[in-house]
Amino acid sequence: MKVPSIGESITEVTLSQWLVEDGAPVSLDQPICEFESDKATLEFPAEAAGQLIWVASEGDDLEIGDLVAKIDTSVTTGQAEAASSTDKVSQSDDLGSDANKKSDESKISISPLAAKMIKEHNLSPDKIQGSGKQGKITKADVELHLKNLTDKNQEAKKESPETIKKSPTGTSGDGIRKERTEKMTRMRRTIARRLVAAKNETAMLTTFNEVDLTNIIALRKKYQEEFVEKYGVKLGFMSLFSKACAQVLMEMPQVNARLEGDHLIYHDYVDISIAISTPTGLVVPPIRNVESLSFQDIELQIKALAAKAREGKLSLNEMTGGTFTITNGGIFGSMMSTPILNQPQSAILGMHSIKQRPVAIDGQIEIRPMMYLALSYDHRVIDGSSSVSFLVKVIELLEDPVRMMLRV
Repeated sequence: MKVPSIGESITEVTLSQWLVEDGAPVSLDQPICEFESDKATLEFPAEAAGQLIWVASEGDDLEIGDLVAKIDTSVTTGQAEAASSTDKVSQSDDLGSDANKKSDESKISISPLAAKMIKEHNLSPDKIQGSGKQGKITKADVELHLKNLTDKNQEAKKESPETIKKSPTGTSGDGIRKERTEKMTRMRRTIARRLVAAKNETAMLTTFNEVDLTNIIALRKKYQEEFVEKYGVKLGFMSLFSKACAQVLMEMPQVNARLEGDHLIYHDYVDISIAISTPTGLVVPPIRNVESLSFQDIELQIKALAAKAREGKLSLNEMTGGTFTITNGGIFGSMMSTPILNQPQSAILGMHSIKQRPVAIDGQIEIRPMMYLALSYDHRVIDGSSSVSFLVKVIELLEDPVRMMLRV
């Protein structure tokens, strides 16, 4: 069984874990292992029934076409199960042998004082060399054994790479200074590579602005209960921001475009990638045709994609595409940041935390819920004036959401 072709852009995968033990029986189409690709985690099904023989190991990076495992089809499932049962019986016999061995060890001749010391220090008699008559263990033998153990422990501490290290000050209050090395997951390696590529291969700039969310918050507060009762999902900020961006993107197709060689590719639709944080890294599955979706449709899709992402069940199709990205660092408390482009897209909008701040309204100081927005864009595709205009138009829709509903 070899690594199959998974997707057009995927040339390598990582064998993240085996789902079936080496030598165990498998049936046709039974998942035997999981592959971690650049975009998703995929199960690899058995291509035949028989006995599984591992070839690759967990953590191995494999190219498309590399050998993963073999299946001995001459061994029927019943035979494989019987072999597995035999192994277990053998292991049981080994355990029985160990028990008999321990029983024999209990017959070792030990002096009463030595036996008391062995019990106090929880020692194993078979590891103590007896010097008495016929190998009898004496008090002196136990004392010598304890001394040797102490010397070995001290020597191990000196040589151990995890030994506690003191800081240059040498003060007694210094903390533990351990280090550990872990291999990056394939998703984390992919994220790292794409972020570096975005910085090196694009003329990325960021423009900032702020939005007053008074009316958006009032809208949600007024209709939230009815919205949840009717659609079973909350009306969130993300659907409102997505809808506002989609409307302006349809008006300003250059912000929704991408560069391909010497050509600009324009889209007459808006697929917005939503950044979702997962235990293994950030993923950006797109919501397609946002320009024609209702608020409840957007919210339901975000909820479904987020659940799949955190369970590692996003398909390759669900991870592919997108013409524009929205990321919300505000849920983690970010006040302001510079989002990095999600190539090959040309723009990404960064949302941030909402803060009650004093602002001037018609010559009066008022406390308003304000959010900083950041639009990062590829200057090769989008002019500075276009980026500013885009952000201003989005803010106008968010500050007066009725305009968004009326599309004016």
